[in-house]
Amino acid sequence: MSGFLGNIKGDKAIWGVVALLALFSFLPVYSASSNLVYVVGNGTTIGHLVKHGMLLFLGFGIIYGVHKIPTHFFKGLSLIALPIVLVLLAYTLAQGTTIDGANASRWIRLPLVGITFQTSNLAAVVLMVYVARYLTRIKDKTITFSESIVPLWLPVFVVTILILPANFSTAAILFFMVLILCFLGGYPLKYLSGIIGAGLLILTIFILTAKAYPDLFPNRVDTWINRVESFRDPADTESDYQIEKAKIAIASGGIVGNGAGKSVMKNFLPQSSSDFIYAIIIEEYGLLGGFVLMFFYMLLLFRIVVVANSNETLFGKLLVVGVGLPIVFQALINMAVAVELFPVTGQTLPLISSGGTSIWMTCLAIGIVLSASRKFKPVDVKKPDVDDSNPLEVLSGQL
Repeated sequence: MSGFLGNIKGDKAIWGVVALLALFSFLPVYSASSNLVYVVGNGTTIGHLVKHGMLLFLGFGIIYGVHKIPTHFFKGLSLIALPIVLVLLAYTLAQGTTIDGANASRWIRLPLVGITFQTSNLAAVVLMVYVARYLTRIKDKTITFSESIVPLWLPVFVVTILILPANFSTAAILFFMVLILCFLGGYPLKYLSGIIGAGLLILTIFILTAKAYPDLFPNRVDTWINRVESFRDPADTESDYQIEKAKIAIASGGIVGNGAGKSVMKNFLPQSSSDFIYAIIIEEYGLLGGFVLMFFYMLLLFRIVVVANSNETLFGKLLVVGVGLPIVFQALINMAVAVELFPVTGQTLPLISSGGTSIWMTCLAIGIVLSASRKFKPVDVKKPDVDDSNPLEVLSGQL
């Protein structure tokens, strides 16, 4: 054990926060999984707990393996992974599977293992690494907008458009995070305003197309509109039903909560173990527990900023911000939805909610952050002895 702990490098505070969040997640997941067992009739509570434990175990294996990779290797890996991600996104959008009658075209089922995988989460991490690489390349260079269209914005828009039909919230968050990263990376602000306008134009065209041809993307645009309208003017809709039950759960939790496993609303919230798990946490652990959980996410954000600021390379700084900031941003959105500060988005609570893809991709991003926080020893390359009297040997030694 001591040898294994000795191999754990990087920011110890991030390791600690991630481990605490993962350990705590067992309590709300075990409690909320009773909804899947007794209401939906899916598996057993122990089965869901074991599955969650295996997903976290594999997730920490991802963290450990990725944090051993030197940071500069991610530049080349992003170039290799981006075309693969584009193919996976296109396949995911085209195959259009359904799960229990619901639109599940954001998932693909992996052969042999038989589990579903959400490709948009992997695409988000890969794209942020790719953007950080490009911004590093143009450092201290004067570029025109046309020069950045193909190497930067074409991949960004292609990835976003492929995610958009099935998962608007993920596409919107990803596009916003790219804009933030470009701003921090010194990309000209005057060009960013044009990109925002182009993004809004593409979104408008997509909505009009989906309205004109409803069979092309069934129910997706209507779902977005209903969620926004329900947020503005509560009505008797599915999303409003979830929000109302979440608010009841939060209100019944009070200051200190009803105790672990004593949630009642978990039996009425359809997504009690994933999208609305924060409401269940407050019901069982009160506002105190909710604020403590928020504190740990803020601590994670603080350490991400510290790691980014202390990194010696521009790529390392942008890489940490690019893959680390979305984790905390997603957590805040999940919390905001639960307390009705934001429309229903379907975003999970990182490292807490059940779900393999979300856990694994969060762990991938954390592993990249920890890699950037490490101090890799430079490779000592021994130069051959050179005969100073021979000009050819001197020249070859310099080469």
